[in-house]
Amino acid sequence: MTTRLNTIRLVPIILAVGIVLGILIGSFYANHFGGRRLSIINASSNKISDLLHLIDDQYVDTVNMADLVEKSLPNILRELDPHSTYVGAADVEMEMQGLEGHFSGIGIQFYILRDTVNIVKVIEGGPSDGSGLRPGDRIVAVDGKNFTGKDINEEKARKALKGPKGSTVRLTVARPSAGGKAHQITVTRGNVPVESIDAVYMLDDTTGYISIRTFASTTYSEFISALAQLRSEGFERLILDLRGNLGGYMEPAVQMANEFLPAGRLIVYTEGRRSPRENFRSDGRGTYQHMPLVVLVDEYSASASEIFAGAMQDNDRARIVGRRTFGKGLVQVPIEFRDGSLLRLTKARYYTPSGRCVQKPYQHGDPEDSYSQDLINRELGGELFNADSIKTNGKVYRTVAGRKVYGGGGIIPDVFVPLDTLGFTSYLKEASMRGLIQEFAYAYTDSHRDALEEKDDLAQYLLKAGLPDQFATYAEHKGLRRRNNLLRQSYALFNRYIIRFIVDDIQGTEAAIRFYNEQDPALKQAFRQ
Repeated sequence: MTTRLNTIRLVPIILAVGIVLGILIGSFYANHFGGRRLSIINASSNKISDLLHLIDDQYVDTVNMADLVEKSLPNILRELDPHSTYVGAADVEMEMQGLEGHFSGIGIQFYILRDTVNIVKVIEGGPSDGSGLRPGDRIVAVDGKNFTGKDINEEKARKALKGPKGSTVRLTVARPSAGGKAHQITVTRGNVPVESIDAVYMLDDTTGYISIRTFASTTYSEFISALAQLRSEGFERLILDLRGNLGGYMEPAVQMANEFLPAGRLIVYTEGRRSPRENFRSDGRGTYQHMPLVVLVDEYSASASEIFAGAMQDNDRARIVGRRTFGKGLVQVPIEFRDGSLLRLTKARYYTPSGRCVQKPYQHGDPEDSYSQDLINRELGGELFNADSIKTNGKVYRTVAGRKVYGGGGIIPDVFVPLDTLGFTSYLKEASMRGLIQEFAYAYTDSHRDALEEKDDLAQYLLKAGLPDQFATYAEHKGLRRRNNLLRQSYALFNRYIIRFIVDDIQGTEAAIRFYNEQDPALKQAFRQ
């Protein structure tokens, strides 16, 4: 089972909230502990262990110590850096499913509408494929218990539908096309494939296009298959889209870079206080060492995306097009605890071949620092709209060919493409922030599903359907005041966003990306390189 995740590249709004863990043991003890001084508190002892012991032994009320520890660990790690994190045992599978290429569940995508779980897609090759479940079905009961109402949310749905491989779940579903009559379908949970590549197709007779959503354990093998597909279709150059790719594992990024570089080229190196420098170099066996390459990036391209983009830029192997990348240059190692929980501890920093660490500045333990506000500051400072507003740390590095590149956080593209805000109004922004665009798109899809599935050229049909006006009426009933002037200004963007969601629901993610790319200014710029 997966939840719906559709990415629309709107003006970025990122809110990061941190909690500072205050260490008040000393002052509390001195001012409030009236009993005998315990020898357990001394300069050389482990204060955290001592504190937990004192709470367990002396605190006025009974405390769930295991729960206290679970809540304390994230706060301690937050004092180190923004990417050292703790994941509780119950959340590990959810956290890792996008990186491992599969997880155990029933294999559906769903959307919660009107307090009911609505099936959006049945994942091909997953446990529900062939079970009888269909897009548009409503799940009204799970294992005989009612599963509708205001308390139903994505987390509860995931927990109810996911489970160990081989276990079964009995779903009661209502199908509108059958008059809403409820019937039962039993699904045996199993491996659900999670692909990391969203789209592979030819943009024209010679240009191939690949969009990669994340860097997972299966990404390199998926990438090789994608290249083989494009090769069979005669591609002579490649546009690789890493926009919105927040990264993942470093290894597939290195393997991918190896495909495009001659022997002996430095791809990336890592180094830390207890981690001696480790170089990752190309072996010269890459099949596409001479293939013209353009890489698309934006402010949401991070981590492994930056490793790949940095390697291509510093080796003068590709043109980087878009906006400055996120700026995550910290390497985490996963450490498992006995209870199944997971610690991701930063062990090193990674550096591009020219010596740049793309990690943007941060302050230890400050939840309101420039790190958490960085993407908002980029927008307010004009960086997303003007290349001259990009801030660097002033340090200059050199590519293999001697070109200047700059440090200070993220990969600065060779060709800047401003964020496209033509027609972006406060009305569109509020509609997006409240989730009403996606909600309307699903509601429209659900009520027109049979007709939409019969359309050969679905996007062209939808462009003439007057969707923005229908949205405004729908949204007004949801509490968003209709703003006709602003609606006209944003009409084209409303159409693009709504249609992308609908096409994704009916025809799949690749079809939605194809439609969206037709008017994408960054992709148009990539064609010119």
